[in-house]
Amino acid sequence: MAHFVCPWWGGYFIDNPIRRLLHPPEQILRPFLAPGMTVLDFGCGMGVFTIAMAQLLGSQGKVIAADLQPQMLAALKRRADRAGLTARVDTHLCRENSLDLTDHVDFALAFWSAHEVPHMTRLITEIYHALVDGASLLVVEPRGHVTVRSFREMVDIAQSIGFVAREEPPSIRLSHTAVLTRRRRRPS
Repeated sequence: MAHFVCPWWGGYFIDNPIRRLLHPPEQILRPFLAPGMTVLDFGCGMGVFTIAMAQLLGSQGKVIAADLQPQMLAALKRRADRAGLTARVDTHLCRENSLDLTDHVDFALAFWSAHEVPHMTRLITEIYHALVDGASLLVVEPRGHVTVRSFREMVDIAQSIGFVAREEPPSIRLSHTAVLTRRRRRPS
Protein backbone atom coordinates (compact mmCIF):
# COMPACT_ATOMS: atom_id res chain seq x y z
CA MET A 1 0.00 0.00 0.00
CA ALA A 2 1.38 3.42 -0.97
CA HIS A 3 2.03 5.95 1.78
CA PHE A 4 1.59 9.21 -0.06
CA VAL A 5 0.38 12.10 2.09
CA CYS A 6 -1.94 14.51 0.31
CA PRO A 7 -0.18 17.89 0.14
CA TRP A 8 -1.79 20.58 2.28
CA TRP A 9 -2.90 22.63 -0.72
CA GLY A 10 -4.76 19.57 -2.02
CA GLY A 11 -7.22 20.12 0.81
CA TYR A 12 -8.81 22.93 -1.18
CA PHE A 13 -9.68 20.42 -3.93
CA ILE A 14 -10.92 17.76 -1.49
CA ASP A 15 -13.21 19.98 0.59
CA ASN A 16 -15.63 21.37 -1.96
CA PRO A 17 -19.39 21.40 -2.70
CA ILE A 18 -19.16 18.43 -5.10
CA ARG A 19 -17.44 16.35 -2.42
CA ARG A 20 -20.21 17.22 0.05
CA LEU A 21 -22.76 15.95 -2.49
CA LEU A 22 -20.77 12.76 -3.08
CA HIS A 23 -20.10 12.19 0.64
CA PRO A 24 -22.75 14.13 2.60
CA PRO A 25 -21.08 14.44 6.02
CA GLU A 26 -24.24 14.79 8.11
CA GLN A 27 -25.91 11.80 6.46
CA ILE A 28 -22.83 9.59 6.87
CA LEU A 29 -22.09 10.60 10.48
CA ARG A 30 -25.54 11.04 12.05
CA PRO A 31 -25.96 7.31 12.92
CA PHE A 32 -22.71 7.33 14.92
CA LEU A 33 -22.97 10.60 16.85
CA ALA A 34 -24.98 11.89 19.79
CA PRO A 35 -24.96 15.31 21.43
CA GLY A 36 -22.20 15.77 23.99
CA MET A 37 -19.83 13.12 22.63
CA THR A 38 -16.09 13.61 22.23
CA VAL A 39 -14.97 12.32 18.85
CA LEU A 40 -11.81 12.02 16.78
CA ASP A 41 -11.52 13.00 13.12
CA PHE A 42 -8.22 11.41 12.08
CA GLY A 43 -6.64 12.93 8.98
CA CYS A 44 -9.19 15.73 9.17
CA GLY A 45 -7.62 17.85 6.45
CA MET A 46 -9.45 21.15 6.17
CA GLY A 47 -12.49 19.86 7.99
CA VAL A 48 -15.14 18.60 5.57
CA PHE A 49 -16.23 16.09 8.25
CA THR A 50 -15.00 17.99 11.32
CA ILE A 51 -17.40 20.90 10.84
CA ALA A 52 -20.37 18.56 10.35
CA MET A 53 -19.38 16.56 13.44
CA ALA A 54 -19.15 19.70 15.55
CA GLN A 55 -22.63 20.75 14.44
CA LEU A 56 -24.13 17.31 15.12
CA LEU A 57 -22.54 17.06 18.59
CA GLY A 58 -24.14 20.23 19.90
CA SER A 59 -22.70 22.77 22.29
CA GLN A 60 -21.47 20.18 24.80
CA GLY A 61 -19.68 18.03 22.20
CA LYS A 62 -16.06 18.18 21.11
CA VAL A 63 -14.23 17.14 17.95
CA ILE A 64 -10.53 16.41 18.12
CA ALA A 65 -9.39 17.18 14.58
CA ALA A 66 -6.06 15.41 14.07
CA ASP A 67 -3.75 15.93 11.13
CA LEU A 68 -0.04 15.79 10.35
CA GLN A 69 0.03 19.06 8.43
CA PRO A 70 -0.16 22.38 10.31
CA GLN A 71 -1.45 24.15 7.18
CA MET A 72 -4.49 21.85 7.09
CA LEU A 73 -5.19 22.55 10.76
CA ALA A 74 -4.80 26.32 10.26
CA ALA A 75 -7.37 26.24 7.43
CA LEU A 76 -9.70 24.15 9.59
CA LYS A 77 -9.40 26.65 12.47
CA ARG A 78 -10.44 29.46 10.11
CA ARG A 79 -13.43 27.43 8.88
CA ALA A 80 -14.50 26.51 12.41
CA ASP A 81 -14.26 30.16 13.42
CA ARG A 82 -16.41 31.28 10.45
CA ALA A 83 -18.99 28.61 11.36
CA GLY A 84 -19.04 29.70 15.02
CA LEU A 85 -17.72 26.30 16.13
CA THR A 86 -14.29 27.18 17.50
CA ALA A 87 -15.23 26.09 21.04
CA ARG A 88 -16.25 22.62 19.78
CA VAL A 89 -13.17 21.89 17.64
CA ASP A 90 -9.76 21.10 19.11
CA THR A 91 -7.06 20.85 16.47
CA HIS A 92 -4.36 18.31 17.18
CA LEU A 93 -1.05 18.14 15.32
CA CYS A 94 0.06 14.50 15.06
CA ARG A 95 3.67 13.47 15.04
CA GLU A 96 4.96 11.77 11.91
CA ASN A 97 5.04 8.36 13.60
CA SER A 98 2.30 8.71 16.22
CA LEU A 99 -1.19 10.03 16.76
CA ASP A 100 0.12 11.23 20.15
CA LEU A 101 -3.38 11.56 21.61
CA THR A 102 -4.12 11.53 25.35
CA ASP A 103 -7.88 12.13 25.24
CA HIS A 104 -10.48 9.36 25.30
CA VAL A 105 -13.13 9.47 22.61
CA ASP A 106 -16.62 8.07 22.04
CA PHE A 107 -16.20 7.66 18.27
CA ALA A 108 -13.41 7.94 15.71
CA LEU A 109 -13.47 8.60 11.98
CA ALA A 110 -10.70 7.88 9.46
CA PHE A 111 -12.15 9.00 6.12
CA TRP A 112 -9.85 8.48 3.11
CA SER A 113 -6.83 8.98 5.37
CA ALA A 114 -5.62 5.73 6.98
CA HIS A 115 -3.94 4.51 3.78
CA GLU A 116 -1.51 7.44 4.04
CA VAL A 117 -0.05 6.09 7.28
CA PRO A 118 3.09 3.94 6.98
CA HIS A 119 2.60 2.20 10.35
CA MET A 120 -0.97 0.88 10.17
CA THR A 121 -0.70 -1.36 13.25
CA ARG A 122 0.56 1.56 15.35
CA LEU A 123 -2.23 3.86 14.12
CA ILE A 124 -5.02 1.37 14.75
CA THR A 125 -3.58 0.46 18.16
CA GLU A 126 -3.44 4.13 19.18
CA ILE A 127 -7.04 4.71 18.05
CA TYR A 128 -8.12 1.55 19.89
CA HIS A 129 -6.58 2.84 23.13
CA ALA A 130 -8.14 6.29 22.64
CA LEU A 131 -11.66 4.83 22.30
CA VAL A 132 -13.82 4.15 25.35
CA ASP A 133 -15.15 0.61 25.72
CA GLY A 134 -17.83 -0.18 23.16
CA ALA A 135 -16.98 2.84 20.98
CA SER A 136 -16.55 2.56 17.22
CA LEU A 137 -14.12 3.57 14.52
CA LEU A 138 -15.53 4.20 11.05
CA VAL A 139 -12.84 3.55 8.44
CA VAL A 140 -13.57 4.69 4.88
CA GLU A 141 -10.97 4.21 2.14
CA PRO A 142 -11.15 5.13 -1.56
CA ARG A 143 -11.78 2.30 -4.00
CA GLY A 144 -9.34 2.32 -6.87
CA HIS A 145 -6.67 3.87 -4.68
CA VAL A 146 -6.85 1.24 -1.94
CA THR A 147 -7.24 -2.34 -3.12
CA VAL A 148 -9.73 -4.78 -1.63
CA ARG A 149 -6.79 -6.82 -0.36
CA SER A 150 -5.14 -3.82 1.34
CA PHE A 151 -8.41 -2.82 2.95
CA ARG A 152 -8.99 -6.39 4.16
CA GLU A 153 -5.48 -6.39 5.66
CA MET A 154 -6.33 -3.16 7.50
CA VAL A 155 -9.48 -4.74 8.96
CA ASP A 156 -7.54 -7.89 9.89
CA ILE A 157 -4.99 -5.77 11.77
CA ALA A 158 -7.83 -4.05 13.64
CA GLN A 159 -9.40 -7.37 14.59
CA SER A 160 -6.07 -8.73 15.82
CA ILE A 161 -5.79 -5.70 18.13
CA GLY A 162 -9.24 -6.28 19.62
CA PHE A 163 -11.75 -4.56 17.35
CA VAL A 164 -14.88 -6.35 16.21
CA ALA A 165 -16.02 -5.59 12.66
CA ARG A 166 -19.72 -4.93 12.08
CA GLU A 167 -21.08 -7.37 9.51
CA GLU A 168 -23.03 -4.75 7.54
CA PRO A 169 -20.99 -1.53 7.31
CA PRO A 170 -22.64 1.49 5.69
CA SER A 171 -22.40 1.85 1.95
CA ILE A 172 -20.45 5.00 1.03
CA ARG A 173 -19.91 5.97 -2.60
CA LEU A 174 -16.60 5.00 -4.19
CA SER A 175 -15.37 3.58 -0.88
CA HIS A 176 -14.49 0.52 1.14
CA THR A 177 -16.02 0.84 4.62
CA ALA A 178 -15.70 -0.86 7.99
CA VAL A 179 -17.22 -0.13 11.37
CA LEU A 180 -14.82 -1.43 14.00
CA THR A 181 -16.00 -1.54 17.62
CA ARG A 182 -13.73 -1.70 20.62
CA ARG A 183 -14.60 -4.75 22.70
CA ARG A 184 -15.90 -4.02 26.15
CA ARG A 185 -13.55 -5.09 28.90
CA ARG A 186 -14.86 -7.70 31.24
CA PRO A 187 -15.15 -6.54 34.86
CA SER A 188 -12.36 -7.87 37.10
